[in-house]
Amino acid sequence: MGEMVSFPSNGDSSEAYLALPASGSGPGVIVVQEWWGLVGHIKDVTDRFAAEGFVALAPDFFHGARTDEPDEAMSLLMGLAMDRAAKDIQGAAQYLAGRPETTGTRVGAVGFCMGGSLALWSGALADEVTVAVGFYPAVPWEKMSPSWGSYAGKAAMIHASEEDGTSQAEGVQVAVKGIEAAGGDVEVFDYPGSKHAFFNDQRPEVHDAEHSARAWGRTIELLKRRL
Repeated sequence: MGEMVSFPSNGDSSEAYLALPASGSGPGVIVVQEWWGLVGHIKDVTDRFAAEGFVALAPDFFHGARTDEPDEAMSLLMGLAMDRAAKDIQGAAQYLAGRPETTGTRVGAVGFCMGGSLALWSGALADEVTVAVGFYPAVPWEKMSPSWGSYAGKAAMIHASEEDGTSQAEGVQVAVKGIEAAGGDVEVFDYPGSKHAFFNDQRPEVHDAEHSARAWGRTIELLKRRL
């Protein structure tokens, strides 16, 4: 079990859920929420990263708001100020890299749905984020207007669902081309027959255990290899 912590963000402070590995130290990973908010599923995933040996931090991008209703989740997403989200990403990366339990100064970022886009964006925003993984990234890039140039020497991975258009979806291709043009490495994986949010084991209507295990294994391998 982890605990809630605060970290500086753009002259203010933000809350996050922090989980530490049993060893007491390890590489840092930022876990980026879906559009539901910092809910139990995201805390559980953060605990799973800690069990794999990472110092895992899940920032609360909605600052206390959370829901299980799709219409409310859409409202939260549409109300998300991207400039504030960018500052929260940068603040979280600096905070995590500076914690005494975190080994090294490089951290990873892994996100889901809305958070998949934010995690990939974090590699363009924060020098500390050198590995980014996006599960079925779903936020249009024009809302973020990312500059991919700082991806040189960094690595990214995208897990694409069939429901979202697979790896050929426009948003996925924009990210791939931008990261590669900047000199970053990017791997993209398709999961045949998968629904959006197939990794979320608290949503049985879309969850796919086999695809989830494969995507998780690929993610952990990349993080351990690059951090």
